[in-house]
Amino acid sequence: MRVPVRWVLWDVKDTLLKVRRSVGEQYCSEAERAGLKLPAAQVETAFRQSYRQQSRLFPNYGRAQGMDSQVWWTGLVRGTFAQCGVDDPALLDRLANNLYHNFCGPENWEVFPDSNNTLKFCTNLGLKQGVVSNFDKRLEGILRGCGLFTHFSFLLTSEEVGVAKPDPSIFTQALVRCGVQASSVVHVGDHYVNDYLTSRSLGIRGYLLDRQDCHGHLDVPPQHRLQSLNDLPARLQQDTD
Repeated sequence: MRVPVRWVLWDVKDTLLKVRRSVGEQYCSEAERAGLKLPAAQVETAFRQSYRQQSRLFPNYGRAQGMDSQVWWTGLVRGTFAQCGVDDPALLDRLANNLYHNFCGPENWEVFPDSNNTLKFCTNLGLKQGVVSNFDKRLEGILRGCGLFTHFSFLLTSEEVGVAKPDPSIFTQALVRCGVQASSVVHVGDHYVNDYLTSRSLGIRGYLLDRQDCHGHLDVPPQHRLQSLNDLPARLQQDTD
């Protein structure tokens, strides 16, 4: 007999919400306020290169090297603008500080139209909900500002726990918080490895959110795929796997 679902765990970025404008656009807006005119495409490319380098050298916000997320993001922003020819140390620090705080609240984040109703449905179904996210310490403030925080019994961020998906131990810690067996827990996320494969490896009922229908992983059966969060209520009610 199937074990009933008791908990739903959520990824956040690109699952429940997304950045309101591209990073290149938002970084350019901040640079413009400081008197700099930079092409958004150039800044976007520089950001991606800097992000890859920073993630490789200092994974998970540099926790293992004694960094925190603000220090980590400061290094990334400085690297991004340095690639675009900005070399004034004081200006780089000001840009980094402003951008870090710009992303602390809801102004630069957009909640997907299907997020709130699906979260409310889960609550009305009597399910408890939590977050398992490769995010930093700003997440609680962002979720509060976006009106989503009250849906969750706990938040687990990779900065807080010191490990990031796809390390399964972040899900193991989430299961301890849930206090139920893995088969009673659902996880929803948009990343094939971090969310779907890792949660499934522990016996959690992982669902892969594929809004653009572009993942193409043939090993993910149709009943494990969601093209919209609006698809989740029916899956939970049917209790199929």
